[in-house]
Amino acid sequence: MATRKRKFWGWGYEDQGLSLEEQRKLGERMTQRFGLTGFKLTPAPTIDQIALRKPRVAPPSALAAIFSADPHERAGHTYGKSFRDIVRGLRREFPNPPDLIAFPTSEQEVVAVLEWCDAERIIAIPYGGGSSVVGGTEPPVAGDYRGVISLDLARLDRVLEIDRRSRTARIQGGIFGPALEDELKLYRLTLRHFPQSFEFSSLGGWIATRSGGHYATLYTHIDDFVESTRVVTPAGIVESRRLPGSGAGPSPDRMFIGSEGILGVITEAWMRLQDRPSFRAGASVMFDDFMRGAEAVRAIALSGLYPANCRLLDAGEAANSGASRDGSAVLVLAFESADHPLDAWMKRALECCADHGGRIPDPEAAAHDAAATHEGAAGAWRQAFLAGPYVHDAMVALGMLNETFETAITWDRFADFHSRMMERTLEVARRVCGQATVTCRLTHAYPDGAAPYYTVIAPALAGGELAQWAEIKGAASDLLIELGGTITHHHAVGRDHRPWYDRQRPEGFARALKAAKRALDPNAILNPGVLIDP
Repeated sequence: MATRKRKFWGWGYEDQGLSLEEQRKLGERMTQRFGLTGFKLTPAPTIDQIALRKPRVAPPSALAAIFSADPHERAGHTYGKSFRDIVRGLRREFPNPPDLIAFPTSEQEVVAVLEWCDAERIIAIPYGGGSSVVGGTEPPVAGDYRGVISLDLARLDRVLEIDRRSRTARIQGGIFGPALEDELKLYRLTLRHFPQSFEFSSLGGWIATRSGGHYATLYTHIDDFVESTRVVTPAGIVESRRLPGSGAGPSPDRMFIGSEGILGVITEAWMRLQDRPSFRAGASVMFDDFMRGAEAVRAIALSGLYPANCRLLDAGEAANSGASRDGSAVLVLAFESADHPLDAWMKRALECCADHGGRIPDPEAAAHDAAATHEGAAGAWRQAFLAGPYVHDAMVALGMLNETFETAITWDRFADFHSRMMERTLEVARRVCGQATVTCRLTHAYPDGAAPYYTVIAPALAGGELAQWAEIKGAASDLLIELGGTITHHHAVGRDHRPWYDRQRPEGFARALKAAKRALDPNAILNPGVLIDP
């Protein structure tokens, strides 16, 4: 039987994405928005158009069966899914692919692969779903190494054990989001972690990158769900104890959560689960002013109501997603519970919104079932969110610069931070590209601050896309670090964010991280150059 293949250059399967007609309509919208004379669509590459260098290394015979040198696999493991990655893919530029792809079927094979790489000075890059938008799985271009392998955990994809009484499960690191939820559904359970990359990302990848999920308050990151981890390192296996909580020194799990593959390979984890929600409530609230909406988000975050969704779209974001076209900012609000009806929670949240000028078009329309997040403005936003990666790829193919950057800042600094970020990013994008739009949404909310997520869209100069991208990203990143924000709230560091991560982290912590690297990976074969230099 034919195997359904994922695109080696972009998001999703080869039979997924915008149709030619949908791409044409998108191109027409961009030409109208920016007053362009027309658009040119770059066709998707085919693997026969890609010239890859020959593998520089060969696996030992005992491991040969789990390795692949297939051109489609090597090209597909070269890049992630960022703007920079898609541009290079569409250009048919793959000068630095991994030499081989390893598909271990057991933890013992992971150990054997790392032992071989360690002995032969071969880089090993742990690979989950390849959804990185920060260069997290891309091979380094320099270093004293014989070659590079991509260590793909896709065949370590099982739920091994479920503890229903403790509501936890032991799960292999290579399982993708849909398969995990399908398995847990049989037990009326859910991990309830849904990043935008959910369909093509893995549990191990979520843990390694401190992934942020769809839950906008309370359980915002994968950290909250990790009970214990089991990690294969070149120096041996590190496994933490299963406990609901512990004060016994620094957490071993925390050392690996967010380590981005530089310390070890996460083969298993015990994860805290939730009962599947059976009660839902949702509403969309309009605000004349984005900052008034932000004040409402702050009030809700301070209230202890903990909505599942509390995303504020500025007027531009709302228009782009179809949630509103009258210039209003829109707050997409939703609650979920497996235990109780949510009328009181929704009522109080809407009161918080009304206190700050929020308008509920029809208070009685605040839905109390599954339709709450599938209709109206909330439904429009949800559809735009799910289609986002496919639209992104199409925008790049149409010659548009389409980049996002996300951060977090405390409430006391938010107003000035947001104003200066919007002003500076728009100024640089217009100078570099001639014209541009910059929009913002608040994706996550905390009692002490929020996570703003900015989107830049501009006509790109053919052949100059990467230089334009670098200048805009550099200016925005410089300013957000200067103003006290984080270089990433949930996209990770990878290679793209290293310059600003180096400025953000405390120097003492950097020395401690390097010491951990030396202890667990003394020959620096694991993803060198990410987070720290080898």
